[in-house]
Amino acid sequence: MRKNILNSLAIICTIAVLSACKSKKLTQVARPATADSSATVKSNSVREKISAIRSKQVSFNTFTGKAKTKLDINGKGNDVTLNIRINRDQKIWISITAIAGIEVARAQITPDSIQVINRLQSVYLKKPFSYIYQFAGRQVNFKTVQALLIGNAIPETLNEQADITVEGNNTVINGTLQSVVYKLLLGADLKVTQTNLTNQAARQTLQVTNNVFIQENGRIIPSQIDIQSTAGDKQIKANLKYNTVEFDKPLEYPFSIPKSYEPAN
Repeated sequence: MRKNILNSLAIICTIAVLSACKSKKLTQVARPATADSSATVKSNSVREKISAIRSKQVSFNTFTGKAKTKLDINGKGNDVTLNIRINRDQKIWISITAIAGIEVARAQITPDSIQVINRLQSVYLKKPFSYIYQFAGRQVNFKTVQALLIGNAIPETLNEQADITVEGNNTVINGTLQSVVYKLLLGADLKVTQTNLTNQAARQTLQVTNNVFIQENGRIIPSQIDIQSTAGDKQIKANLKYNTVEFDKPLEYPFSIPKSYEPAN
């Protein structure tokens, strides 16, 4: 039982993903229906298309967000709050609280490790990052998780071998990363609307849909992120709705495993 709960928490933190300040109303952005000159990718040069798309991705040093989240793991649903802090390319810190505001778990993800504290059962998980491959495939890495949490394109998908087409005012990117087939849909503003990853051999799929874009400190990100993942007979759905986000603020990432806690079996 302990292992199953911790495995579930690790998956949540992967597909993914603490703020005591007064909530500030987020500014919703009306996305353009047609592309302007700064967002066009109609050039024949794949390199220029990729460059244009990269220029529209969110750049930051730190990110913090609080998201009301509906989780469904193999048909069992829970309402929780994810408090997410990111130190770009170095660390993702997540506190998971229940409706009553009680922290039930805390996670720390780095490019080479995953650690999860389960406060309900006083146990912990400490694994190399490769632990998630059984759930998400070897193409998923730290930067994949980081990108999905703020609505960016997965970095590896923006390569010159990708097939980029324009369909009306949308841009579609198709390609393959080893055994994973990917498809990205971008709006007229070149912000990612949907990401699809499929590994048929491993029976793994991941779909991430971004909705209701907001603006904070000059950056535009989705306030709603819907995640659907399957890995063999495991099915996970996570619907995140950010109600606070901030960029480039000094952050702390408190994480320590209590001495009384035991490792998960």
